[in-house]
Amino acid sequence: MAKPLSKLVSCVILDLDGTILNTDGIVSDVLKSYLVKYGKQWDGRRAHRIVGKTPYEASAAVVEDYELPISTDEYISEITPRFSEQWCNIKAQPGANRLINHLRNHGVPMALASNSPRTNIETKISYHQGWKESFSLIIGGDEVTSGKPSPEIYVEAAKRLNVNPSCCLVIEDSLPGVTAGKAAGMEVVAVPSLPKQSHLFTSADEIINSLLDLRPEKWGLPAFEDWIEGTLPIEPWYIGGPVIKGFGRGSKVLGIPTANLSTEGYSAILSEHPSGVYFGWAGLPTRGVYKMVMSIGWNPYFDNSEKTIEPWLLHDFNEDFYGEELRLAIVGYIRPEANFPSLDSLVAKIHEDGKIAENALELPLYSKYKEDPYLKISLPENI
Repeated sequence: MAKPLSKLVSCVILDLDGTILNTDGIVSDVLKSYLVKYGKQWDGRRAHRIVGKTPYEASAAVVEDYELPISTDEYISEITPRFSEQWCNIKAQPGANRLINHLRNHGVPMALASNSPRTNIETKISYHQGWKESFSLIIGGDEVTSGKPSPEIYVEAAKRLNVNPSCCLVIEDSLPGVTAGKAAGMEVVAVPSLPKQSHLFTSADEIINSLLDLRPEKWGLPAFEDWIEGTLPIEPWYIGGPVIKGFGRGSKVLGIPTANLSTEGYSAILSEHPSGVYFGWAGLPTRGVYKMVMSIGWNPYFDNSEKTIEPWLLHDFNEDFYGEELRLAIVGYIRPEANFPSLDSLVAKIHEDGKIAENALELPLYSKYKEDPYLKISLPENI
């Protein structure tokens, strides 16, 4: 929850990598293939060592962590072309286009402040329509003496925008970025890009799960007007596979039978979508199409070690259907995942989510997807 609104802001300064661009997957893929050259294996648990750092600091950390037999400068010259080739493939974070368009349409000044060099920033955003024109200012790490966590880049951004730092809202995904924003005297919303790291962002004024959860009105900015009956329409996405046995807690512990899908082969899709509660339509090609609400994430109450997909088909089935093919069309978002003080409160919230989904899927905006061919056509046997 945000603290009570203490002051109004008049402009928004966004970080780039990890905040509005989903760079984490690209970084992992590039380093995974690169480290093979030196007989090393990328360890995602060390990702926190490079998130939010300047390019040179991040490079030095990789060289040190993996004991590479080269200098930091040599590493940079080897890795830079590999990253450059992938910039065109970096997707916007869910909610990024929505936020940028919303602020632009309401005349809210926006700046982009990143530790990356200015030319790299401009190249990356060139693949996203309308982004460059939306920012009143773009400032890179090579335009200041010290990168984040130094406040210099944010102080300079406010100066160039001709606004008081206290009137700026910073949105950041990393600890160095949050530290920089607060040291500059700005309000800071943290959107942690690394899983299970939220507890470290104590200096932020607000911590949110994803940009989908940002409420601009908390900061005196125009509110989004696209929420409909407790739901947020999203660009539909699709996932499918055989129903597998889950953790044995759906029916037994919660009294809510979930039809779990394996996450194998879906790591890229899962990394693109924030944890939270979604809804849509579920197709069992041999049975029919049903309303569905689902959670994606670590389920804090049960403290999962891996991100999971747990759909609840809003229909009473007479028997289990393990092994049957399940296809999902996810069309809307309800809320971020949350922890609960008791099992009863968790169950009550799941039922509330179910009612919200049940009602929303009657709206034409969502009901039209019930006829999506993807839900009804069986996969070939060899897939």
